[in-house]
Amino acid sequence: MKILHTSDWHLGRTLYAKKERTEEHKAFLAWLLNTIETQQIDILLVAGDIFDTATPNSTSQKMYYDFLVNLKNTSCKNVIIVGGNHDSPSFLNAPKAVLAALNVCVIGNASEQIEEEIIVIKDANENPILIVCGVPFLRERDISRFAEGESYSDRSKRINENIKKHYKAIAQLAEQKRASLSVNIPIIATGHLSVAGGKRNEDDGVRDTYIGNIEAVGSDIFPDVFDYVALGHYHVPSAIKDHIRYCGSPIPMGFGEANQTKSVYVLNFQFDQAKTIETIHIPVFQKLESIVGDKVLIDQRLQTLKQQNTPVWVEIIYKGSEVFPDLYNWVNEQIKDTKIEVLKLVNRQFLNEVLSTKDTSQSLEELDTFEVFDKLLIKANIAEEQKEMLKASYKEIVDGLTVEDH
Repeated sequence: MKILHTSDWHLGRTLYAKKERTEEHKAFLAWLLNTIETQQIDILLVAGDIFDTATPNSTSQKMYYDFLVNLKNTSCKNVIIVGGNHDSPSFLNAPKAVLAALNVCVIGNASEQIEEEIIVIKDANENPILIVCGVPFLRERDISRFAEGESYSDRSKRINENIKKHYKAIAQLAEQKRASLSVNIPIIATGHLSVAGGKRNEDDGVRDTYIGNIEAVGSDIFPDVFDYVALGHYHVPSAIKDHIRYCGSPIPMGFGEANQTKSVYVLNFQFDQAKTIETIHIPVFQKLESIVGDKVLIDQRLQTLKQQNTPVWVEIIYKGSEVFPDLYNWVNEQIKDTKIEVLKLVNRQFLNEVLSTKDTSQSLEELDTFEVFDKLLIKANIAEEQKEMLKASYKEIVDGLTVEDH
């Protein structure tokens, strides 16, 4: 019995609200179908955040449903999908009766009857082979009630305790179910939450699931009865313990993940043998590159990317010591007639040119226009030779404004 664990597809996501990721997601889903077939996967687990928003567009919906229909032509005969914090429970649950005909079990949100989250998987001969505790993202309203006047610390403790109680209760019910079946089959669980030890990157797009991200729980919330816990929410693949894992997102959510290797996990359960867990790396469908440094470094990297002559999306963050006022035009000139597309351009020198009360003992009213500029040049550690040039240019601008006023 082979099980594939994936999560955090975020269908419909854009990069900086201007770059569609549709082609990347189509490529990933095509790769996933092929991997399921070549690996002869029996069961697919999707641990939440199928969509990026609660109201996915028609293109995202079509990708989702086309994928599930195409699964029928592969070795995979059972699919368990649980909702994440980005997903709309009502949207995911709406077609669950129809999808059940494709052996796709959808659990969009926690149920008042916890046993409804327990799925018994059977083989072609109707023999039970696996029990799945399909736990979705546990919304606060689903597991506990708000207490008026409750402190931040008490609220954190309440949420964590109720998450733990949910997993304890479902584990006990799963054990009872296995006992009633009179067969020693594996029990695995899903989860979409923050577990201590999970890895994150800057710019990963992970949204706090509760205020202040107070829900980070310890791995001890998962009872020992679980042979494997398939986690979603964090986008970096990581093993909290060997049998408790985040598989991560299939494509980079931002430039902070540009150099990260994406993956899925394949569990192989053999009768009378210990399970094995294999990591399968996902190809890069769209190259991303983050370039951070001074003009020389940025130029060198852009020249290298030109020579590679492959489509690449780039963010550039200028952090040189000299003021670079013409960065935008310079970068556009460098990438002209290339396959390089700059999606984000940040000039740190310009962003840092803010004079605060910490930079001078005098108030702004006591400083004239040129004294303020002098202090900004000092704060920015501008080289002496460049200071004189900038002062001359600044004086020319100020003089021009003064002439216009008169």
